[in-house]
Amino acid sequence: MLAGGLRHGKQTFDRRHVSNSAVMAVMAVLALGIPSLLANAIGGPGSHKVETLSLGVAGIMLLLYGLHLLYNQQTQPAHKPDPGEVARARPVRSALVILAGATLGVAILSELLVGSVEHVVAQFGVSEFFLGVILIPIIGNVAEHLVAVQQALRNAMDLSVEIAVASSLQIALFVAPVLVFVSLLMGHPLTLVFHPFEVMALASAVMVMALVSMDGESHWLEGVELLAVYTILALAFAMLP
Repeated sequence: MLAGGLRHGKQTFDRRHVSNSAVMAVMAVLALGIPSLLANAIGGPGSHKVETLSLGVAGIMLLLYGLHLLYNQQTQPAHKPDPGEVARARPVRSALVILAGATLGVAILSELLVGSVEHVVAQFGVSEFFLGVILIPIIGNVAEHLVAVQQALRNAMDLSVEIAVASSLQIALFVAPVLVFVSLLMGHPLTLVFHPFEVMALASAVMVMALVSMDGESHWLEGVELLAVYTILALAFAMLP
């Protein structure tokens, strides 16, 4: 929004589509916040009840995410590709091979990156919260961030906002729940119990996102406001022990 606003002034995007995503983001806050807030009341973070609650919430989140994708698919306008687009389209097999190779590469690099966190914390005294919530996500999602900015500069704000919001929803409503089930299969149950400050930060970000997207318009000042919220959270996480 900052980059696109500086180049094009006021920009517009589909308010209804982003509103649906904003509602899903609020649902993600509730789904991740309820187990965190109730964990101590129902038996503690490692109790059987908390694990059961996390599994149930994770299943509901996956269902919501699937229905969200289905709804978006049904409501998006039909697009008829021109002959040039058809000619440039990759074969499905080639696309799957490239996707599999890229996924494997990202998995290996992510493992190396996460494995170096302890050394960085010990050597430089950087907060694990800052590394896990700010630094590693920026590195891991740099390609998506770059594409979103490029599309905003091209005045394609529908695509730019969709990239940003859909990426967040994918992590909150798909990746996190899947990890809950995968961790159970691996014998190391993962619960949806987060630090209160993490839940607060997530709720703050979603609230600002929903307010900014409410009118279907954006400009450079809204971009500055969003970056200000992110910077404040980054400073706060850096101060956490």
